[in-house]
Amino acid sequence: MTGSLEGAQAAPYLAQPGPALQPRLVSLPARATRLDLVLPAGRSLLDAIAAALAAQGHAHAVLDLAGGAFGPFAYVLPALAPDARHAAWYSDRHVPPGGAALERAAITFGTRDGAPWLHCHAIWREAAGRRAGHVLPEETVIAAPITAQAWALSGAGFQFAPDAETNFTLFQPIALSGPTAQGSRAVVLRVRPNEDPVAAIALACREHGIDRAALRGGVGSLVSPRFADAPPVPDIATELLVTGGGVTPEDGATLSVALADMQGRVHAGRVRPGANAACITCELVLEEVAE
Repeated sequence: MTGSLEGAQAAPYLAQPGPALQPRLVSLPARATRLDLVLPAGRSLLDAIAAALAAQGHAHAVLDLAGGAFGPFAYVLPALAPDARHAAWYSDRHVPPGGAALERAAITFGTRDGAPWLHCHAIWREAAGRRAGHVLPEETVIAAPITAQAWALSGAGFQFAPDAETNFTLFQPIALSGPTAQGSRAVVLRVRPNEDPVAAIALACREHGIDRAALRGGVGSLVSPRFADAPPVPDIATELLVTGGGVTPEDGATLSVALADMQGRVHAGRVRPGANAACITCELVLEEVAE
């Protein structure tokens, strides 16, 4: 199912190099099955997660990670674009000496050219202090076991594909063939640039007939974020991980995030409805929950 977010104008706005693609929200029905995993030391982040999910017959999931450590560890930060081909870009690669202790991370896990791939945003502590950013999954090795909560997806998942609007290759929702697991009802969605992610969460639940849902995993980016309970962030490009939120009849749609600015500093808060815009993308999964 797809939706239109017309009328949900969010400020600020960041012009993209390509045409504004329709629909502005892409959402597909899915099923989500909760898994509790421990990722062992000695493997790359990508290999460890791929192996843990494959062992239980899954190729698409979102995950929340906590604790443990990385070493070697490689990451990039959001940055200004060096030319007009993109609206934002990445910093040079950082490899801090001594690796890093992981605080928390959110991951979208799917496929790229038929092989496992993931998108990870995290908060950690390295020698220079507490930082956040975009983890490079093939270059980052788990140095101490990491606890992971995963929501394995069936019916729909994520596939890496070119995006003409942003000139990036991004995770896009994709319908999956094969049997659908007997998990909770869920929605796999992607919010396009310059759309209000809080409005998108509310619309996705309405379209799929879900009254109560919790956000699971969740990574993306915001333009100069504005919070309801914290100071604004002026940087035009930030990298976020979802820390809470969803939809209830009582409160409507809510979204809480932690994010990295262009210096790797950590910010956190509840995203103010109607005052924020996705920068490049937001990859989200909503799981139906009971009262």
